[in-house]
Amino acid sequence: MEQNNTTMSSVLKEIKEGVRITKNGNKASCSLTKLKDEQGLSMYRFHLDSETSFVPEPIELEWKLPALNVKGVWKPTSDFAKRIEADWELANHESRISIDSPVISVFGNNDENIICFSCSNAINKLEMGAKYREEDDHIYCKIILFTECKYAISNFSFDIRVDCRSIQFSEALQDTSRWWETFENLKPAYVPDIAKKPLYSTWYQFHQDLEEDTLLQECQLAKNSGFEAIIIDDGWQTQDNNRGYDFTGDWESERFKDFGALVSKIQDIGLKVGIWYSVPFCGKKSKAYKRFKGKFLTEDHRWAPVFDPRYPDVRDYLVGIYVKAAQEWGLDGFKLDFIDDFKAYPDTPFESSTARDFSSINDAVDALLTQVSESLKRINPEIFIEFRQKYTGPAMRKYGNMLRAFDCPGDATMNRVRIADLRMLSGNTAIHSDMVTWHGDEEVAIAALQLINTLFGVPQLSIFLKDASAAHARMVDFYMQYWTEYADILLDENYVPSKPLANYPLQKVTAKDTLIVGIYEPYTIALDEMPKYLHIHNGQLYDEVIVRNTNGQRAYSCKIYDCQGTLVTEQNIVFDNSVTAVGIPPCGILIAEKL
Repeated sequence: MEQNNTTMSSVLKEIKEGVRITKNGNKASCSLTKLKDEQGLSMYRFHLDSETSFVPEPIELEWKLPALNVKGVWKPTSDFAKRIEADWELANHESRISIDSPVISVFGNNDENIICFSCSNAINKLEMGAKYREEDDHIYCKIILFTECKYAISNFSFDIRVDCRSIQFSEALQDTSRWWETFENLKPAYVPDIAKKPLYSTWYQFHQDLEEDTLLQECQLAKNSGFEAIIIDDGWQTQDNNRGYDFTGDWESERFKDFGALVSKIQDIGLKVGIWYSVPFCGKKSKAYKRFKGKFLTEDHRWAPVFDPRYPDVRDYLVGIYVKAAQEWGLDGFKLDFIDDFKAYPDTPFESSTARDFSSINDAVDALLTQVSESLKRINPEIFIEFRQKYTGPAMRKYGNMLRAFDCPGDATMNRVRIADLRMLSGNTAIHSDMVTWHGDEEVAIAALQLINTLFGVPQLSIFLKDASAAHARMVDFYMQYWTEYADILLDENYVPSKPLANYPLQKVTAKDTLIVGIYEPYTIALDEMPKYLHIHNGQLYDEVIVRNTNGQRAYSCKIYDCQGTLVTEQNIVFDNSVTAVGIPPCGILIAEKL
C-alpha cells in the first residue's frame, strides 16, 4: 500500500517535532520519553511520579498532522460514523476496561493508513481524539488522562504507539492488537474450539417466554442445521416476562424445575450449553438486594441497582454464582452481559472505606473478571465466555474468548460493519455476529442477506426453526454447511476489509491457495492475484458481479449456487486482463478452481 511520499514525510515531520504534554494541572512531574522511531513507527512512554499521593487533575497530550489525503477516522465502535470530525463537535472517544479500545485510525482515500495511534493503558479510563481544525487544516490528535480519577495515586505510566507506515489501515489496526498482546496484563485468553462454532440463541424469538418442549425441539433442529452450541438467554431464571431486571441478582432457576436436567437433555442432542447473566444488576425484588444494601455503585439506574465490585464480598458472591451454576448444571459456557455498566455514576461513593479493597472501579472489574475466568476454567478448561460490544477491548480478551457484535436485529449491514470492526482488533479471539433474525414471510434471498453478511464472523441464529419455511430452512442449511467447511479459512487467514466509510462493501480472506471474497454493494472486484481456488459471495440482490483481473488470463472451472444451495450453473470462465461480468444469483456463491 503506497502512500503519497509528500503526505508521509509531512506527517512524520510534524509528529516527530510535536508530540508533547500540553496540559498538566498537577504539581507532580510527568515526562514523555521516545522509545522508538523508525520506518514510520514511533513509541513513547508517559510517566508520572510523585513523592506523595494525590487525586490527579486531567493531563493532556497532543500533536498535529497536516490533513493530507484524509478520508475518515476509524474508532472501535463508531459503526456508520467514520467521517472526519471537526474539533468543535462531538465528544472524545472514551476507552476503559469495559468500554472500547484505546486506539484511533485515520485513513486515506485508498484505505491507506495515515496515522494509527494507540495506548497500552487499556484498564483505566482515558479519552482520545483525532479531529479537524479548520483554522489551519490539520488533524489534532489528543490523549486525555484522569478525567474520572477520584482517588489518590502517586505514580502512573503507559506506552503510546504511533503508526504512520504506508500500509492498509486494517493492517495497522491488526498490528496494534498484536502490540497489546505483548503486555503481560493484556495476554488474551485461550480460545476453545467451541467458541468458533455456529451458535443458536434463544433471545430474538423466545425472549423471556422460554418453554422446555419448544426449546428442545429448536435445539434438535439447530443441531440438524449445523449449530454446535446454544445460549439460553434472559428468562431462564425467573417467571417474570416484563423485559425488566427487578429479579436479577439471585439467579435461581424458577422457570425450570430441574435446570441441570434440561442442560443434560440439550447436551444429549449434541449442543454445548451456555446461559445468560446480567452481571452488574441487582434487582430490588431480589434477596441479594437486601443483603448488599449500601454496596452498589448506584441505585439510580434505569434498570436496576449496580453492584460495586470494589467490595471483595460482592466479587466473591458473583463468582460463587457462576461457579455453582457451572458445577451443578454442567454448563459449557456463559454469556456475561452489561459489563459496561460497571462505571462511576454521579452518586458513586469514592470516600475512603476499609470495606473496599479497591479505590478504582476499573481495577476492581479487572479483579472480578480475572477471578471469574480462572474459577470457571478450573472447572472446565474448554468453557466459553461471551462478551459483546462495547466491552470488547484488549483487556476483555483476557477473560472472554468470544466477542459478539452489539445488538442489531434485522440489520444485516450493521452486523457486517460491527463484525469487521471487532475482527481487526481481536486477534484469534472468536468474533461472533449478532443473532441473525428475520420476518417469517421474508423472501428467501432477502433473508439470506442476514446470513451472508456474517460470513467473516461466527454466525449466531435466533429464529424459530420449527416455523421456518422450506426455502428458509434450505438456505440456513446451505450456509451453515458452507461456513463450517471453510471456517478455518474464514476465521484464521489474512482478513482485509475495504472501504470503511462505505461500510466495508468488499471483504476478503486470503489463504495459501484460496481467496474468499464477499461483495455487498455494486463495486468491481479487483483481483491482483489468481489463486487456485476462488470463492465469490454475492451479498446483494443483483444477479451479476463484475470482476477485474490484473494478473494475466486465467481460466477457472466454476460452480454457481443460489442461496438455497441449488447448483444453477456449471461452466468454465476465463478471466482475462479486462472486466468480466459473472452471473451469480442474489446471495449466491461462485466456487471456482483454476484449470
